[in-house]
Amino acid sequence: MNRTFTDEVKYQWNNGGMHIKLMGINLVVFILINVLLVLGSLSVSSGNPNPMEGIVFDIFTLRGDVKGFLTHPWGIFTSIFAHFDFMHIAFNMLFFYFISRFFLMYFSNKRMLYTYILGGIAGGLFQILAYAVFPKLQGMQTFVVGASGAVNAVFMAAAFYRPMAEVHLFGLVKVKMIYIALFYILIDLFNMGGSGNVAHFAHLGGAAFGFLSIYKIGSKNNVVNFTQTTIENLKTSLSSKPKMKAKKGGKSFSNTSAKKQTDEEYNLNKKKKQEEIDAILDKISKSGYDSLTKREKQVLFDQSR
Repeated sequence: MNRTFTDEVKYQWNNGGMHIKLMGINLVVFILINVLLVLGSLSVSSGNPNPMEGIVFDIFTLRGDVKGFLTHPWGIFTSIFAHFDFMHIAFNMLFFYFISRFFLMYFSNKRMLYTYILGGIAGGLFQILAYAVFPKLQGMQTFVVGASGAVNAVFMAAAFYRPMAEVHLFGLVKVKMIYIALFYILIDLFNMGGSGNVAHFAHLGGAAFGFLSIYKIGSKNNVVNFTQTTIENLKTSLSSKPKMKAKKGGKSFSNTSAKKQTDEEYNLNKKKKQEEIDAILDKISKSGYDSLTKREKQVLFDQSR
């Protein structure tokens, strides 16, 4: 039976992985922004300012100056899902699609979400810091928009985690991931003093976070591990229900749950699991995917979910 467009969208959302969800959010926000701008332009006569421009900018852009950021703090989050220009979102999402598939070979969907969001926020903060420190930037545009910093974080995390892994560039030339990563970093370093409208410091901030996200990856102090554990512990504490007690024969019984892992136990298990994944990936690189046992294939599949 052929699926309708709506069915296909639902299927991809439910089964496509975190990168599909993030790309979908970016696309929906892009459409929303442009619909609002078109409606705004149609609501006024020619030559008058678009009333929706100010609203869209207030909601979806990050103010590069400290004062603007303090009055519009939500922009550091909303801006990493927003694009105004078609070529901007097309490049970011195409690059994100290809690099996310490489990322998910080694990391989980949940880790991708944390890396994307935290990397985007880090890129925004780095751009704000640059505006405050360098006088030349203060005379340029004071807003930042786009997923470039977040995408850069995901890319750099994968590249620095497996620097010697090779990819086919344009389907023709084999290039090691680390060389592509360094090339992107150098482009931003050489152009960060330019007069264009590209937020090079946001790119560099995202890249720096990508490296930090895999530094001491088996430790509870790893920035992504720490953030994820903190948020999940907070969610657990907020959603936990009071213990119910029942009396029987004059004695009280409490429905206590299973013993919860300590941070040390959690991170030890996580490290062991990562070591197992690394061993499986090494086996693939030496003998190919078909050499894996049924259990090893299942472990790799579970990790990529």
